[in-house]
Amino acid sequence: VKGEQFLKINQNGRVPALEDPNNGVVSWESGAVVNYVLRVYDKQNKLGPRGNDEQAIVDFEKWNFFLVSTLGPFMGQVNWFRHYHSKKNDDAVERYEAQAYRCFEVLEGQLKHGGQWILPGDGPSAVDFHFYPWVYQHGFAGLSLDKFPTVAKWVKNVNELKEVKSAYEKVAKGQQM
Repeated sequence: VKGEQFLKINQNGRVPALEDPNNGVVSWESGAVVNYVLRVYDKQNKLGPRGNDEQAIVDFEKWNFFLVSTLGPFMGQVNWFRHYHSKKNDDAVERYEAQAYRCFEVLEGQLKHGGQWILPGDGPSAVDFHFYPWVYQHGFAGLSLDKFPTVAKWVKNVNELKEVKSAYEKVAKGQQM
């Protein structure tokens, strides 16, 4: 992601990044990418808010913002201090692990309340797909879902979706940029 070709798409050199082959629009940062895809391609609102009322819209937004402002950064910091920081820093690892677990607890409560998906409904929403990569990599971060059985079940359910399997197969076949 630090290659010259990729940096033309995302100057920040991070994933996700999107270059829409249909119109050339480029977007990066997960929240911006999700918003773009929903606005441009989800015309039937299969993945967006679970209704047109203000509460449904706010529920959709608050979970996406919780991910990009809280869970995502804490998971990123756990990974950084556990795997990449040049000096061992147990205090930092402990702090970010505790915050990641706090986020898992919040998600556990929502899933117990909402059912099979983060937002109540017949199928997954963009919120589920947005959260999934961060929670799925809990093992790499050295975290356990043992105390969060509903989250663990949700990860398994999302992982079994054909769309998710297909996406991860494409990632594995991706080219270096």
